[in-house]
Amino acid sequence: MQAAPVRPTAVRPTAVRATAIPSFTTALRAVESLLMSGGQRTARRNAWNSVLEDRRRAKDRIETERALRQSVAGRP
Repeated sequence: MQAAPVRPTAVRPTAVRATAIPSFTTALRAVESLLMSGGQRTARRNAWNSVLEDRRRAKDRIETERALRQSVAGRP
């Protein structure tokens, strides 16, 4: 007869890996990369960058118009 193998009473993992939960943007980019080819992805990013640049220019234009109106209104 053979003796039963000895089992440890408390099982401790030897290595614990903590993985961060990806942000929504990271997850969306991962899905985008699976669904689209590289050229489409680049085109979308370029288009979005253009939208952001247009918004920045519009904001600058509004601030400039406001400053000009204030300077004209301050003159006699």
